[in-house]
Amino acid sequence: MEEWVGGLWHKYITRKANPEFDLARVTFDEVSKSVGMVFRALGGDAVKRVEAASAREYLTRKNFLQKISGDTQLVSLAWQDDESLRLPESLAIFEQQSLNYDLYIWLAVLAANHQGKFRHWANDNQALVVNVLEKFPSMRARYQKLAQAFVALRPAIDTLPKAEQEMEQAVIQALLKPGTVKAFPLVDFAPKAVYLWLYPSANEKDLVMPEYQDPEQDEDDEQQQGKAAKKSLTSRKKAERVDAPDEKQGMMIFRLESMFSWSEFSKLDRGSDDSDDDEDYQSTVEDLDQITLAKQQEQQKSGQIKIDLDLPSASEDDIPLGEGIKLPEWDYKKQSLQPEHCLLQPMLPRDAKPQKLPVKLQKLSKTIQAQFEQLRSVRYWLKAQPQGEELDLTSWLDFHVESQIAPTGEKGLFRSFRGNNRDLSCLLLADLSMSTDAHLDNDNRVIDVVQDSLLLFGEALQSVGDNFAMYGFSSVKRHNVRFTMLKNFNEPYSDHVRGRVQAIRPGFYTRMGAAIRQATRVIDEQKSSEKLLLILTDGKPNDIDHYEGRFGIEDTHQAICEAKKLGIKPFCITIDTDAQAYLPYLFGSDGFTVILRPEQLPLRLPQLYHQLTSQ
Repeated sequence: MEEWVGGLWHKYITRKANPEFDLARVTFDEVSKSVGMVFRALGGDAVKRVEAASAREYLTRKNFLQKISGDTQLVSLAWQDDESLRLPESLAIFEQQSLNYDLYIWLAVLAANHQGKFRHWANDNQALVVNVLEKFPSMRARYQKLAQAFVALRPAIDTLPKAEQEMEQAVIQALLKPGTVKAFPLVDFAPKAVYLWLYPSANEKDLVMPEYQDPEQDEDDEQQQGKAAKKSLTSRKKAERVDAPDEKQGMMIFRLESMFSWSEFSKLDRGSDDSDDDEDYQSTVEDLDQITLAKQQEQQKSGQIKIDLDLPSASEDDIPLGEGIKLPEWDYKKQSLQPEHCLLQPMLPRDAKPQKLPVKLQKLSKTIQAQFEQLRSVRYWLKAQPQGEELDLTSWLDFHVESQIAPTGEKGLFRSFRGNNRDLSCLLLADLSMSTDAHLDNDNRVIDVVQDSLLLFGEALQSVGDNFAMYGFSSVKRHNVRFTMLKNFNEPYSDHVRGRVQAIRPGFYTRMGAAIRQATRVIDEQKSSEKLLLILTDGKPNDIDHYEGRFGIEDTHQAICEAKKLGIKPFCITIDTDAQAYLPYLFGSDGFTVILRPEQLPLRLPQLYHQLTSQ
């Protein structure tokens, strides 16, 4: 009974202490596409991810109900860094849902126009707001509506200590009349969260915030161990690096009364696992607000064995061709190419034996070949010919008019059909990274779908007679970019090629920039007037070194720009449902397509090629 009554009381007092309007709540997932579009359309960095921000500690004065409820001061704020823009997981600041939605849009506009780092949080935000309102006058009415509604919800000034009254008055004036406040007084607590402004990222240093000092915590503040806010799986945690503790003296400290809560920080050695299959590690990570990492000291052990599990042994690996090719890589921070930064290794699939087209694909192959026969049979007119199938009326009319004026020599008065003249080369580059080993259903993996797609693509292009090549790629850091040759431009499509395709195996990572540069070199050597580079992938560029995140995106973007400058047309075909977040930047709005049902890829790939080359 006591537990039941206590649970009811906790829910009641927590709800009373919470100033938010839950019925008007707008979540980030509901507006993520809209704010992403606004952010990039108004000048925001096209490569930055737009994601939800995890709640973080924010030291403000708590009211009476918040002290009783023990509510922790965790606030989800808007901030950005070089990699991403982070917006609150949800907003329920206003009683009207439309205002909460408008606040998301306003924060996206603000972030799109913020460059560099904050030096003085309040003054810089005022200047940023002034700049946005001058640049986009249509935003004035929306901002004033948000500012007035937000100010009305802030605590009454006369209920605050005198020093904090001056601070609150300055914040209100800065919100209603941005740019008019130059100085903020010294106070013990930060002002209540200003949701209309951007906050610095957790990594920013040398930052001047509105001046406040951390007071000594009273007993109530020391007992802040309330419930942790539920985090989105997409939100990031605050991180901190510390020196590794002495594993012989480390210990875990907890108070019995908080036995069922998680300590937010404990200096203990986590180097060895207590294999407990019942622990819910994902739930534990979600409950922590700050994750602390320490680099372990290197230990000398007489029986220590070092094993590299990244690459298979030479006897099991694919067959290397030559010593490798050194390629440059783009460093977006320096805005320059680093020469000979990557080593690309051409390879042949091991144990590849000549094979026929699998029986399960033969019927579909005949259907696709029949469709591609239309490309072979396309014909065009040659005009003003001395002989042909029919009279060229335009040439005849010119001849008739000229003959009335003066004697005219013999001219071609006919037009004639000619067969199709497809001067085209195509290189298909397939992602063979470990992610393609994922299962689509009980019987098929992504790599199985990729193999079928390559086989049907080869059958289709063989039937139309186009010049084509097929390669696969994967990588393990910059010194081992694997470039698997399935068919080059100089060899016919045969059972040897079919055998190589059926021998490919998934593994490793996706250093896409180096693979695209080598594919560009190969296709650029062809003499065709039209050159098409098709890239088949299931995810974004990544590797286990610095190539993760923006570095990989920028290098791939640069490699694609290099290909375009040579007159090559890159086009990406992906089964990644999150591709809309990065492919428009890489290939342009019309330079890619997303296959929502991966099992349709074998059929869709030849169809897409048909569409791209028959225009």
